[in-house]
Amino acid sequence: MKTNPLIHRYLFTELVPPFAINLAFFTFIFLTSRILDITNLVVNHGVGLLQVLLVIVYTIPYFMVFVIPMAVMMAVLLTFLRLSGDNEIMALKAGGVNVTALLPPVMVFCLLGGLLTAFMSIYGQPWGRSSAKQLVVRIAASSIDIGLKERQFNDTFDGIVLYVSQVDTQTRTLRDVFIENQQDDKLASTVVAPRGQLMRAADGLTWRLRLFDGTIHQVDLQEFRANAIRFDTYDLTLSLAQILEPQKRPSKHRREMNLAELRQYIREHQAARDAGYFNALMRYHKMFSIPCACLVLGFLAMPLGMQAKRASKSYGLGLGLVFFLLYYLLLSAGSVFGESGRLPPIAAVWMPNLVMAAVGVFLFVRMAQERPLRFDLPADLLERWSAAWHRLRRRDGH
Repeated sequence: MKTNPLIHRYLFTELVPPFAINLAFFTFIFLTSRILDITNLVVNHGVGLLQVLLVIVYTIPYFMVFVIPMAVMMAVLLTFLRLSGDNEIMALKAGGVNVTALLPPVMVFCLLGGLLTAFMSIYGQPWGRSSAKQLVVRIAASSIDIGLKERQFNDTFDGIVLYVSQVDTQTRTLRDVFIENQQDDKLASTVVAPRGQLMRAADGLTWRLRLFDGTIHQVDLQEFRANAIRFDTYDLTLSLAQILEPQKRPSKHRREMNLAELRQYIREHQAARDAGYFNALMRYHKMFSIPCACLVLGFLAMPLGMQAKRASKSYGLGLGLVFFLLYYLLLSAGSVFGESGRLPPIAAVWMPNLVMAAVGVFLFVRMAQERPLRFDLPADLLERWSAAWHRLRRRDGH
């Protein structure tokens, strides 16, 4: 039978609604993970609504790279689960339509999802990360305590590492302050104080940190002498001017680089083959492997949905989620071995796609040959288990 464009259009239009629903649902799930941070910015720091919306917009490209392949797979799976449950697949087969004739609209749909994912990965992620970084610095210029995370080392300021155990955002009071001053190459200085107070200067880019009842530990790196100085009050100037000036910003992080910058970074560090080189190489290949996952996972979802019957829709859906989880577990494991250099980065990144593609081809061939795999448990398995359990209890009773 020749390819029927009407069937292709019908199948393609059936894929769009579940994709939109899944895309919105998974996007909402990912955004809920940022609700506490956004609420903290609004309530405790008085950040405006426009800035909060910008934070959300800059964050979206990061998780859309993972949401789109998930939504594509679930759309294909749900569509074919419905077609199979309503016996439309059986009706198409009875009309002489081969299973392979249903593949083109699915692949076109998955290809569009892959292109959208590639756009988010190649252009969206670097833009979102760079813009979010600049926005955070601008917000920090107006309220520096936003950037001070409790129980985390903060290296935002040039030559200064700051650690704070507790931050009172209302009074801008710091508790258990630890500062390592690296601005002088000849003198290593460490400041420890139980309490500190942040005060903003008139220019808006400079903050004064006043510490109380602390100790300064100094080590002369040339003469190898050390001394300790106790103080009642000690003032330290924290300036954001250098960070805000584009010409003085540090080099981009690898996650903020585009394709051309990643290629240049890889060429420059190829001889060293350090952690940064492997990380950049992994990032480069992920820009292409994750978009290709839309094609692989969508293709895999097609036979999974076609062989699920009406009584096992939920089981087929759960099986699809298991394969999706398996893909990202393989990707995470590959990332760990690839970034450490134990596995070639190209193999670590593309291995999950190859594994899922092999499983998809196997299931699709069996489906085309009218030999679907049976994932359902035997009907008498529960009875066998119950009988064995009763025999065991009788034996223990004797």
